[in-house]
Amino acid sequence: MLAKRIIPCLDVKDGKTVKGINFVNFRDAGDPVELGQQYSQEGADELVYLDITASHEGRNTFTELVKRVAARINIPFTVGGGIRELNDVARLLNAGADKISINSAALKKPELIDEIAQHFGSQVCVVAIDANYEKGEWRCYLNGGRIPTNRYLLEWAKEAEQRGAGEILFTSMTHDGVKDGYANEALALLADNLRIPIIASGGAGKMSHFRDAFTLGKADAALAASVFHFREIRIADLKHYLRENHITVR
Repeated sequence: MLAKRIIPCLDVKDGKTVKGINFVNFRDAGDPVELGQQYSQEGADELVYLDITASHEGRNTFTELVKRVAARINIPFTVGGGIRELNDVARLLNAGADKISINSAALKKPELIDEIAQHFGSQVCVVAIDANYEKGEWRCYLNGGRIPTNRYLLEWAKEAEQRGAGEILFTSMTHDGVKDGYANEALALLADNLRIPIIASGGAGKMSHFRDAFTLGKADAALAASVFHFREIRIADLKHYLRENHITVR
């Protein structure tokens, strides 16, 4: 059995790490480079950095941040936000990122997934999906959860896989920041229908939520933000807990 991965997520706005609830009401969580280094030392398997405002001016700032992160940590990290074309991918990989995450750009131009996979390899391409549970279905959203689309979670994830995505990062907007647990039924649906790894995101509040994401949700990795940023859960303690619950972790 492949080891399950624990992934702290750092949402970056104006050079600072921030955390919101249901994609709004952000508060400051510290310096993204120092936090990343701390998580690397504490046993995180990977990191995700998301430039959540990703304005054109902010992209250059973010590239500099990626270079600083790459110089200070020794675990793989994924970056996302404002990636619209192959040049953006090349710029961030050259700055030191291991993978890139695309969300809105992939929904607007699905062939971007094919292009990234062909040029850089599927292992580089993480397709992030923000979805909200509405009227019995998981509707996908654009622009950091602001704009609803006519795409739905499973069919879009399947298309992303067929086009060459290496992983799916599914964030439940319904569960984000609420700390009541991950969207395990939706995660299991993805895991049962796709061959590529599924990363769970949105809803971590206690250690048992990670256990449930791996067992009930069949996720390959679990991503969380505030429980790590505000020291509610320490990564070493979480891994010890998961091992005690017969879940293989690194």
